[in-house]
Amino acid sequence: MLQKFDERNRDLIVNVGGRLTHRDEAAVSPFDSVVQGGDAVWEGLRLYQGRIFRLTEHLARLRRSAMALAFETIPSDAEIIAEIRRTLAANKMTDNVHIRLTLSRGVKITSGMDPRLNQSGPTLIVLAEHKAPVYDGDGITLITSSVRRTSPDSLDPKIHHNNLLTSILAKIEANVAGADDAVMLDQRGFVAETNATHVFLARGGALGTPTTAACPEGITRQVVLDLAAAAGICCTVGDYSLAQLYTADEMFVSGTMGGLTPVLAVDGRPIGDGKPGPVTRQLAGLFAELTASSGIRVC
Repeated sequence: MLQKFDERNRDLIVNVGGRLTHRDEAAVSPFDSVVQGGDAVWEGLRLYQGRIFRLTEHLARLRRSAMALAFETIPSDAEIIAEIRRTLAANKMTDNVHIRLTLSRGVKITSGMDPRLNQSGPTLIVLAEHKAPVYDGDGITLITSSVRRTSPDSLDPKIHHNNLLTSILAKIEANVAGADDAVMLDQRGFVAETNATHVFLARGGALGTPTTAACPEGITRQVVLDLAAAAGICCTVGDYSLAQLYTADEMFVSGTMGGLTPVLAVDGRPIGDGKPGPVTRQLAGLFAELTASSGIRVC
């Protein structure tokens, strides 16, 4: 799976610190914390017919992450939404758009690790792109990465931070193996998530998903849990091994970039009959209905 360039994005207007500029002219200071040390938090949002799905929940997670990193100043939700609206209006965007929010600690007075060098407030970057769900809706394949998810006593996954090197290393392994993405295990050997999405498996009509002990608390993941409960589908949150993935009847992944996507095989081993199963199809349908009818209007 390789995302293709969308010609509509050639002349994107990007918002960096409130300044709207062409993508080729947008600039982040070399003294900015996101450049100096990946000292930033982020969120991925999706725009459906003028509405952003679960915007309140995403902004709450952004705020929690910034607070955990001891950012001295955090823009209000109203300020962030205003910048999102400005960016979408500048690009004349209304639907099928992915928005990446980045909030860094800001520009330092001189290079260094010490947050006390940040004395001008945070930098908010709003990048909106015409982007359909990035995965093949018919299903994807996964391999298991040798790269483990960082344990919470080293870097707490509840902080939705910009340090994504472990995910990138896992994605490299998937690329080399000819798979779409990679399953990542925690330090105990249980499934955590993939390099980009949360994992669900189904057996006998019941659903299971790993805990978030070693991965972020996904917004889309929670939506799936809520939809399953409302539909009367039992779902157990717990520790799952690779053997349980291999022997599942169905498997799918969830995330803002791709929605709900069936998994057809892991490590070359078909999941179930190697086709999207009934639980996956049911929840994907419910998810599509929900995103088409809810969200905060921004344009």
